[in-house]
Order: sequence, then C-alpha cells, then structure tokens
Amino acid sequence: MNSTTWSWTWDETLYAGAAPHYAAGRMPYPAALAGTVRDELGLDGTGRLLDVGCGPGSLTTLLAPLFAEAIGVDADPGMIELARDRAPGIDWRCLRAEELPAGLGRFRLVTFAQSFHWMDQPLVARAMRGMLEPGGAWLHVGGNTHGGGDDALWAAIDGLVRSYLGAARRAGRGVLPTGTRAGEEDVMRAAGWSGPVRHEIRREAATRTLDQVVSAVFSLSSSTPHLLGPRAADFERDLRELLLGLVPDGRFTVRPGSIEVVVWRP
Repeated sequence: MNSTTWSWTWDETLYAGAAPHYAAGRMPYPAALAGTVRDELGLDGTGRLLDVGCGPGSLTTLLAPLFAEAIGVDADPGMIELARDRAPGIDWRCLRAEELPAGLGRFRLVTFAQSFHWMDQPLVARAMRGMLEPGGAWLHVGGNTHGGGDDALWAAIDGLVRSYLGAARRAGRGVLPTGTRAGEEDVMRAAGWSGPVRHEIRREAATRTLDQVVSAVFSLSSSTPHLLGPRAADFERDLRELLLGLVPDGRFTVRPGSIEVVVWRP
C-alpha cells in the first residue's frame, strides 16, 4: 500500500490480549541472526541497544548480550508486562515509537522487528537519527514468525477468521482492506538514511503443536482475542476442529522461509 493512501489509525487495542499468545505461538528468531548483526556492525559487548515495538522481547533478548545495556519499548502494556517477567534484566518501557526520544539517550543500534509499518514512519525515521551515537545503525528485521509453508492450512484459517470478523482485515478498531503499509525504503531515504545492506538468514522446517498454532492465530493483529470478544471461546473451538480436520495428529510442519535483516545508516 502506498503511504499516500494509508488511512488506518493506530489505537491501543491493536494487540490487546495477544501477548501470551505471541510468546507461545510465534517462532523464535534464529540464533544466527545475532551473529550476523554482530559481524555486520562490529559489536563487542559495549554500547546500547534500543528495540522499538519489541513485543514480549523476542528480538531484544536475542541481541541484548551483544551490548552493555538494552531497552525495549512497546505501546502494548501486556507485551511489556510479559517482557519484564521473562527478562527482568532488560529495561522495558511502555511507549509508542512516536513518543521517542523520551529522554532515553543515544544508542549504538535501534531495531524494528515487524513493527515499523504500524508507526508514523516519517516521524519515527527522523527521530531515530538523533538517537544514534556516531557510527550507529538502524536494523529492520522482517519475516514470518507465526507459521508458513502450508498455504492451504492458512487459507482455511483465514476463511474461519473472516467468518467471525468479516471480509476486511481487522486491526485494532480499524480495518486494513489492502494490507499493511509499504514504501519503507522511500521513507527512510527521505529521512536521510543511507543503504540498505541486506542479509538473508535461512530457517529450517520445524514441527509445531496444535496449541502453538492456535496461539499463533491469536497473536495476529487480525485475530486477537480482543477482536473476537465474547466469541473467542467459540472461535478457538472451531479453530481446533478445523486444524485437526486438516492434520489429525496435531503436528504441523512449518517451513517459514528466511528472515531478512536490513541495515540502514544515517
């Protein structure tokens, strides 16, 4: 979607109730990602990391050992509460990206993992330049963490979601009839960033349990528990019945594809 046609407005219900499902249902980032970032940026355990839109801390906790200090920020209080429980040694803040710099200081690296498309991109891209120390960088991480590899399975899941929530993709109190926003590279260059340098990290096929796939569905902004409201239990019953009808042993082979690491510098 071209940014000029973007009409969706963020609201605080975007991931309401999704945090425990995000932690249980999303696949972890591959360990090789940390090595790729370390080598690309010459990290040596010093400096500070800022992970923006950190969710329950999946990327933050992977990269934090490469730095002297790490801060994760997310707009959803449930995500931050869960992140604090899982990794109390990291500084977690409930903030929108648009509120930055928020007195947090300067950083060697700022990261965005599947989060930048929800933000006021020009505003955030400009703000991040002022939050980097000399030689610092921006890292965008993209890729499928909720599943993949079985188009028929996910088409069936999407059909069930539409039967409960309607044909237009839901997101918080709004809808995304043509998907999430594109045009990130144009935004970055307009804000004065150079690059990018790209790395592709391959992932192997994995087996997911029935419970993990159910949580993956509830972790999506288009099918959070909040959106389903009092029908969430009925939806989960129908979802489990659907999944077991397609894969009776409840063991789902997932081929999630690669993770893309994109590095920008001011």
